[in-house]
Amino acid sequence: MFSPIHHSFGPHVDASFVKKAFALACNPGTYVRGTSIEKLRQTLSKKFRGEVGLFSSGREALLGYLKAIHLRPGEEVIVQGYTCVVVPNAIHAAGGVPIYADIDQDTLNLSATSVALCITPRTRAVICQHTFGIPSDTKGLRALCDEHRILLIEDCAHIIPDDTGPTEIGRLGDAILLSFGRDKAISGITGGSIITRDPEVSLEISILESNAVERSWGNVFTLLTYAPRMVYIVRPLIWCGLQKPILALLNVFGLFSPILTEEEREGHMSPLLHRLPNACAALTLHSLSRVQSINDHRRMLTKFFLEYGKEKKWPLLPGIHSDMPLQKFPLFVSGAKEKRALLKKDNIHLDDGWTGCVVCPDTVDITETGYESGSDPAAEKACMAILSLPTHPTMTIKQAKVLAERIDELLK
Repeated sequence: MFSPIHHSFGPHVDASFVKKAFALACNPGTYVRGTSIEKLRQTLSKKFRGEVGLFSSGREALLGYLKAIHLRPGEEVIVQGYTCVVVPNAIHAAGGVPIYADIDQDTLNLSATSVALCITPRTRAVICQHTFGIPSDTKGLRALCDEHRILLIEDCAHIIPDDTGPTEIGRLGDAILLSFGRDKAISGITGGSIITRDPEVSLEISILESNAVERSWGNVFTLLTYAPRMVYIVRPLIWCGLQKPILALLNVFGLFSPILTEEEREGHMSPLLHRLPNACAALTLHSLSRVQSINDHRRMLTKFFLEYGKEKKWPLLPGIHSDMPLQKFPLFVSGAKEKRALLKKDNIHLDDGWTGCVVCPDTVDITETGYESGSDPAAEKACMAILSLPTHPTMTIKQAKVLAERIDELLK
């Protein structure tokens, strides 16, 4: 199989995305500043009914919000076990303390019950992550946060609702966190947003954004050329295993921006905030304009994997339904690591960074994240047994059928 099945090698980079990125790369005068920033702000404001702050990444948007609410040293922010390292990093950078609550095994999300066990007089906020696009119990968490007078932050990095839903997402949070990274619900290659409904907090965020540092022209060019590099260099070399040395070489010459820096892997984040480049805002707008078709594509693949899995009696999560536009389809099996290794020989790459670790990816220094081994047993069990199936825009139904048949062989 020449065309790889994957999670990470430009999952949003189809012909339309490459064309848009190329057009933007040919117009360097609009790399850093331009009209797309305000257009994106207005579009998100209308969609989520709040005031919009735009930053260079989702993690910086979260840090900006924590600064805007004046999180004091030692105050606690509850997050779920089974999350990305950038979340606790941002909390630490703001002077706070991440407190890990266990997940519900049926949804991979926080529950009001697990969060209630973690609330103390120092608790300031709860970050509610819609893991892989599976809606969290926002109603239950909203009621709990109201009872204790703490803030609810909805992390919508994995899902952007469209005209058909999910209707429960992005409505009940005091703040809505979005990420426009390479493998998120929509992509601008980089970027993030925090959307708030408190005028005082919104003003603070606006000040932080106006004082943020601009990304350099060269850095924006590197980001824009990510799309053609994935299509014409990296993907064609995956079958022979040359993608890693090629990516390492590109990184040496400053032609590839890693998703996580070494500092971030070690559990640290710079307190410096950066503005969203105009070119990345334009790419995000392009992706957002296609959110209905992107989500419908994800729904198609979710429905296929769900129906195939039911027929073959796969161990499926009860919290998954066929109308969900999942960012990826989680399956839990014994020997997941060994199965991923076998699939890799068939040019099927399912290691997406969410495997083998409660705070992802497994290359982070777990001691620096504040997580204590054994504290969240459901999260620890899930991360060891997960096999995630791609549902991104460049994943085809033909590839899904090949993958499903191969997985069924391994499960038998």
